[in-house]
Amino acid sequence: KMATDLPPDSHINPATALAYWSSTEPTVNGVLGGFPQVSRIDLQGSSNFLAKLRRASQTHPASAGKLKRAADCGAGIGRITTGFLANVAEVVDVVEPVREFTDVLKAGEGGVGEILNVGLEDWEPTAGEVEYDLVWNQWCVGQLTDVAFVSYLKRAVGVLSAGGWIVVKENLSNDSLGRDVYDETDSSVTRTDEKFRSLFKEAGLKVVASELQRGMPKGLYEV
Repeated sequence: KMATDLPPDSHINPATALAYWSSTEPTVNGVLGGFPQVSRIDLQGSSNFLAKLRRASQTHPASAGKLKRAADCGAGIGRITTGFLANVAEVVDVVEPVREFTDVLKAGEGGVGEILNVGLEDWEPTAGEVEYDLVWNQWCVGQLTDVAFVSYLKRAVGVLSAGGWIVVKENLSNDSLGRDVYDETDSSVTRTDEKFRSLFKEAGLKVVASELQRGMPKGLYEV
């Protein structure tokens, strides 16, 4: 087989990705690739989206107050934990392999629960020991192959509360032929909307809501 015939996600190398992110400055500018101005727009969009989910929920309506526990997966420096999730959940566990990023956070402070320095492919939360109302994944699942992503989603399902949500907020491929796009810079893949939906289905999940993030700078991928 020629290398070009291989699926884009087959080129993903976790070690390359870890090396890339470990050399990134632990700041909003660093983790957002030089677009720090999108952070406020992004967090507001996420907050609005969760509010819509809760309005439609029997199990976790807004009237019930804060969610009990959330997980911020691929959390980086905790930009989403501190800027959004800690406002809506009593405890937020942080899952992030790069220690230099999580060093800016302290467990037990500001709503931060456990800090787990593992990649999502190695995160194995134990059903019965921990339960999440919300598992938030943003700008991180591109580091997982399709197989690893489905496997991860299935593990996340095992620790979801009844009526809980897995949210995936990611860039969408704009490839003219409708293909996923491999990026060698950080060894990640940007998937098509269609690919995401097929992987969710494979993991036994049902999409309850989806929307595009508004207000992003021109020239970036849709989110």
